[in-house]
Amino acid sequence: MRILIAGGTGFLGSALRRSLVSSGHEVWILTRRRPRDVNEIQWDGRSGDGWTRWLGAVDAVVNTTGYGLEHWPWSPARKRRFAESRVGPGEALTRAIQSARSKPRVFIQFSGINHYGLRGDEVADESTPAGSDFLAQLTVQWEASSRGVEQAGVRWIAVRNAIVLDARRGLLPTMVLPLRLFVGGRLGSGRQPVPWIHVRDHAAAVRFLLENAESRGVYNLVAPAATSSEAFLRAAARTLGRPYWLPVPAFAIRLLLGERSSFIIKGRYSAPRRLLDDGFRFAFADIDSALADLFGNRQS
Repeated sequence: MRILIAGGTGFLGSALRRSLVSSGHEVWILTRRRPRDVNEIQWDGRSGDGWTRWLGAVDAVVNTTGYGLEHWPWSPARKRRFAESRVGPGEALTRAIQSARSKPRVFIQFSGINHYGLRGDEVADESTPAGSDFLAQLTVQWEASSRGVEQAGVRWIAVRNAIVLDARRGLLPTMVLPLRLFVGGRLGSGRQPVPWIHVRDHAAAVRFLLENAESRGVYNLVAPAATSSEAFLRAAARTLGRPYWLPVPAFAIRLLLGERSSFIIKGRYSAPRRLLDDGFRFAFADIDSALADLFGNRQS
């Protein structure tokens, strides 16, 4: 397939690009930075200026754009940036596809597992309604920004991403930093869910959905093994050869991180029901195997 990735120079876009190329697909990147090779195309993230002719040459578009939620504090201005960096590019891509003479066959829209809100022990699948908190409503806007490609006859898929685990990029290095410094331990109650997926499984799942012509609609990209914060960090401590001993109370996390603390002391268990139903098989279905692959027996 010939695939155009919007935002393909970020963490997830770069990982997906490598996976697709290694599988024999041709990949082009829409990026706001100055192009660094012949497969990168500059755009402004808001319009079709200078790049829409590529739509006639590709079979698929993947929209990975979005200003990272790890940036804080979550001020009103930053929240607007979170929304604008997701909704604006999605709408621009949709307008371009709707007006293109030759259209891609499939469009994949990145979204987040935060869609289901903070539900405690309830397990959310793709049929679970959206939550009412900020992150949940952000995903509602994000997905709606590109849903209009269906009206143009394009197969539309939204992937609701869990925390994507990579040894060097994304949230995992920050999550395990206290363990590396020998001060890691339980965060809050330790019972809160941690939805996650190995970076290679994430890229493989997106590739699977691109290639499977019957797949459409919403998919949770999350490992099938439900994992609590305590189980996650204990597994990381074992893998890194570090102690797990220093608890951090929930109120301290709230004081330090404010609204962003919901990432750490609250959460939702989610299941990849539709992905499994469609026949996808995870290489890393449990947290011990995922962390062992990412960190091995490294002690630093």
